[in-house]
Amino acid sequence: EGCTVRGVCEMRIVLSNPVAKRVAQDKIASAPDGYVCEIKEPPRNLNQNALLHAVIASIADQKQWAGEYLDPEAWKRLLTAAWCRATQQGAKIVPAIDGYGFDVIYRRTSTLSKKECAELLDFVTAWAIDNNIKLSAREAA
Repeated sequence: EGCTVRGVCEMRIVLSNPVAKRVAQDKIASAPDGYVCEIKEPPRNLNQNALLHAVIASIADQKQWAGEYLDPEAWKRLLTAAWCRATQQGAKIVPAIDGYGFDVIYRRTSTLSKKECAELLDFVTAWAIDNNIKLSAREAA
């Protein structure tokens, strides 16, 4: 149960009710020594992801930055890096591995928890409104 063809065993239990919590307790109690149990916040959901990308697409369609229109991926990187700085997570600026210039290493949105994605979405939406981006009623909600 939960083992891959390479013999790696993994299990994911969403702690959504008392029965699920008891199952998790039983699995932990019977796990071999050395196994790892990780408890973390729920990941972002598909609705959050879709809404985030819709707001970013609206920004990309309507706003120039440094004299040009950027694609949604570039805007996502800029906005995520700004949110990281605003929340004291920081985005790292490091020398490029080829020796030409610098690169920004920022938080990937795919690793965000549900709570973090909600915070990023609030940040991006507020930035859009502050910069006169026209959002749909759903995006602005």
